[in-house]
Amino acid sequence: MKLPKSTKRYCPYCKKHTEQKISLLSTGSKRPATKRGSKQRARKRGAARGMGNLGRWSKPATSKFKRKTKSTTKKVFMYTCQICKKSKQSKKGIRASRAQLEAKEEKEKRKAEEVKR
Repeated sequence: MKLPKSTKRYCPYCKKHTEQKISLLSTGSKRPATKRGSKQRARKRGAARGMGNLGRWSKPATSKFKRKTKSTTKKVFMYTCQICKKSKQSKKGIRASRAQLEAKEEKEKRKAEEVKR
């Protein structure tokens, strides 16, 4: 998915349409698989727990529950106003395998090449 590096859109702080720079938000750090609660649950469903159904603890360990994950991630964009320098996040993430920001000149060049073909 290709996007321009800047676009004109409404700035809620300036209360008018302004030129805004687009940047891609990073996903941030991942949570470790064995948090405190996870370790407690693993201990509770461990061996030698007696007879009968253990309710929610009778299910297999988390590692057996793993399934194939989605092939794409949601890309979230940050729009920074060039006048007031304040940023606003896009409301919904767009599901795409890869997002690429390009300058307007690159986009015009690419369109010209497509017309030649």
